[in-house]
Amino acid sequence: MSLLRSLRLCLVARAGSCTVGPLLLQSPQPRHTFHAGPWLSSSASSKELLMKLRRRTGYSFVNCKKALETCGGDLKQAESWLHKQAQKEGWSKAARLHGRKTKEGLIGLLQEGNTTVLVEVNCETDFVSRNLKFQQLVQQVALGTLLHCQSLKNQLSTYSKVSFGGFLNSSELSELPAGREREGSLKDQLALAIGKLGENMTLKRAAWVKVPAGFYVGSYVHGAMHSPSLHNLVLGKYGALVICETSEQKANLEDLGRRLGQHVVGMAPLSVGSLDDEPGGEAETKMLSQPYLLDPSITLGQYVQPQGVSVVDFVRFECGEGEEAAEAE
Repeated sequence: MSLLRSLRLCLVARAGSCTVGPLLLQSPQPRHTFHAGPWLSSSASSKELLMKLRRRTGYSFVNCKKALETCGGDLKQAESWLHKQAQKEGWSKAARLHGRKTKEGLIGLLQEGNTTVLVEVNCETDFVSRNLKFQQLVQQVALGTLLHCQSLKNQLSTYSKVSFGGFLNSSELSELPAGREREGSLKDQLALAIGKLGENMTLKRAAWVKVPAGFYVGSYVHGAMHSPSLHNLVLGKYGALVICETSEQKANLEDLGRRLGQHVVGMAPLSVGSLDDEPGGEAETKMLSQPYLLDPSITLGQYVQPQGVSVVDFVRFECGEGEEAAEAE
């Protein structure tokens, strides 16, 4: 057999074993990422999908790869699958960790227009309180509380604790919707955070205030740090809101409100009191008759009176407050 004949026979044999057939004669077709067979047909496409899924969800490479394989490479389905698995894991871990002490955490302060909220979220260790995922949970709780406050239909004419301010306890806070861009409630977000960080956490409480014209909410957070993703959310270990009535809009109201908030955090008054209260004795727990934190030679009332504002209410949160008393009981 000649060499040429042998080569022809070899080529014919190879062509007979190929299943592509006439497609070899066609021009190259664009490669599609998704098809009915294995979940990805291109290694470059698979890496791009993995990176996109990781950016969207924050889950590990292994979990994202498993999600894409399970969902046949469908990015949207994979994202939904990951969230459902994380939610299951979070609820399971939350049940196991339930009852463990949560003395640490953060206070979150959020102001938008005439609405201000103060929230407290607790965890087991200060290490976790410094974690970005925990801080994002505090942000979600603050946003959920803000949306709740803004959704209440009130005719704002004058300030009233009942109509324009309120408190939410742990169970009430947990049932609030998670926000505009998240499904479920705040307790679902809590379970997700517990699943990711592996510590028990609690949504302890929230306070909200919505004031009409002629009123101003001063605020202060001790050891303040700003949220990396929400510029007007402030985080810290102590927080205070001070509601003031003012006859005119003054340029220094923000600074004045901050000073009043500092006083409330530092001196921990139990009530506002009045300008007529004499210093000393039981009046030491009344805000206006206390020595002014930044100048103890005068009372807070003597500092406030020339400013042209009246203090009508305040809220003070201290992270972990009441945990020691609860343990003693």
